[in-house]
Amino acid sequence: MDAATQAAMGSAYWRCTEFKVDCERLYYARFIVSPLSAGQANTLGTAMRRTLLGGSEGACITLVVFPPGTNHECAMISGVRESVHDILMNLKEIVLGGNPPVVQEAYISIAGPGKVTAQDIVLPPFVRMVDPAQYVATVTKKIHLNIGLRIGKGCGYRRQDMVEYRKGDFPLDAVFMPVRNVNYSIHCYESHSGGVTKEMLLLEIWTNGSVTPKEAIREASWNLISLFSSSTR
Repeated sequence: MDAATQAAMGSAYWRCTEFKVDCERLYYARFIVSPLSAGQANTLGTAMRRTLLGGSEGACITLVVFPPGTNHECAMISGVRESVHDILMNLKEIVLGGNPPVVQEAYISIAGPGKVTAQDIVLPPFVRMVDPAQYVATVTKKIHLNIGLRIGKGCGYRRQDMVEYRKGDFPLDAVFMPVRNVNYSIHCYESHSGGVTKEMLLLEIWTNGSVTPKEAIREASWNLISLFSSSTR
């Protein structure tokens, strides 16, 4: 059943009215849901926004292992332009896609001199690089740079505890949030039958490129369905 038929019958339908890719790490889409009864648009908009921002699953780098002797963030690695802290911040911005089943290991192993980017990260199966051009560091001398990485998956934001790790291991606060932002607005109108006030929900979604907005909204919808289904058993 297409959107026009559903609208004529008075049942609510979803429709994507705009989709664009600003860059590899920024997707945007706008959806409308209509017709809705008075009050339904706000209920649906609030639930979808919270589920999209807090319940969408993603993957990211959660631990970085530097060569022996690198014991604090202010340290410099001989032959590397950036400090350990700068490298950690660049690695934290790496956007990963895919669905790793468990915690996975990855690594960087490169001979300098040269620029290190995301495409130099050797990834495990089920994980893909969203933007291979993302900058990591610059090796200025003829050295071999080896950095170990751990990749995890989850939802929302997870703060790491430095006490749990040995020297040379640097945990990163995990940001498992493929959806970067969600806005919604409500528009009222009179239906064609009897002048009854109806509502239309307009939902705008921005993602980091690891998923499309349509994939994100599909996952959020299933999460809400599962939540209510389990609560009625």
